[in-house]
Amino acid sequence: MDRPTALTPRHYVAIGGHGPEDVVADARGRVLTGVADGRILRVDGLTEPLAARVEVLADTGGRPLGLELLPDETLLVCDAERGLLGVDLADGTVRVIADEVAGEPLRFASNVVALSDGSVYFTVSSRRYPLDHWIGDIVEDTGTGRLLRLAPGDDTPEVLLEGLRFANGLAVSADESFLVVAETGARRLTRYRLDGPRAGRAEPHTENLPGMPDNIWRGGPDGPVWVSLAGPRIPPLDLLHRAAPPVRRAAARVAVHAPYRPTGGIGVLAVDDTGEIVHHLARRGSRFRMVTSVCEASGHLVLGSLWERGIALCEPPAAK
Repeated sequence: MDRPTALTPRHYVAIGGHGPEDVVADARGRVLTGVADGRILRVDGLTEPLAARVEVLADTGGRPLGLELLPDETLLVCDAERGLLGVDLADGTVRVIADEVAGEPLRFASNVVALSDGSVYFTVSSRRYPLDHWIGDIVEDTGTGRLLRLAPGDDTPEVLLEGLRFANGLAVSADESFLVVAETGARRLTRYRLDGPRAGRAEPHTENLPGMPDNIWRGGPDGPVWVSLAGPRIPPLDLLHRAAPPVRRAAARVAVHAPYRPTGGIGVLAVDDTGEIVHHLARRGSRFRMVTSVCEASGHLVLGSLWERGIALCEPPAAK
């Protein structure tokens, strides 16, 4: 892998809420995000970041994570507490689309995409640990993540894949022939085929990433998939994942009660539909920490974070 180019936050936009975990852009260059108290926010005016405006659109009553904006101005929301939600951006109405799967409550829904045929795909990061104890799943490496599908008109999700190692970000290929799933605990992107002779099968897309992938985002069919790296590779963690389950469980019990502070290193990747990394941007010693999402809006790379109280704006990379 080539040496990364510099990822330099140029502006910080305070949004009046903690943990803008996912960021997505609309057609007007505005950024949508959800924060820890349940509010869905829209940030406008990014062409003049110092004068950016923050508007409250809705309150999910839970903890919004991954977002997907539909053409009819409905916002799909993966809520870690309430399941898969739909938010009408015109009036702020929130409705539950799905709150159970295979007879159990739907918890820790993580990221979502919608296809042109109306089908919706979304991930569940862990069936063992809640969001507040996410680090326990990363340490134990439970492999309890899922990929789910909701067919048009249905209200009961179908389980497509199980055993994913902290399933997280989700994006669709340009031709909608496969999905790309981020497995945070495995430091890889996994391809799930939607059609063709390998339909229904999972295979490697991009492996051995330089950090732990979180939310991923694609702004359009002509662009790459942007991958946020929530943390660096940790060699001792790789060793722990090869230990016996009782050892990993014991380590996880310690981890969930230990103080956590993210490192100052941040990074993002851009990956094409062959799985090749076309951009790798990174920075050591950043004051903006724990990048859990990235999108392009108004000429900026916009970074979200589970840790911060705002979003960061960076210069996009030069085209290759």
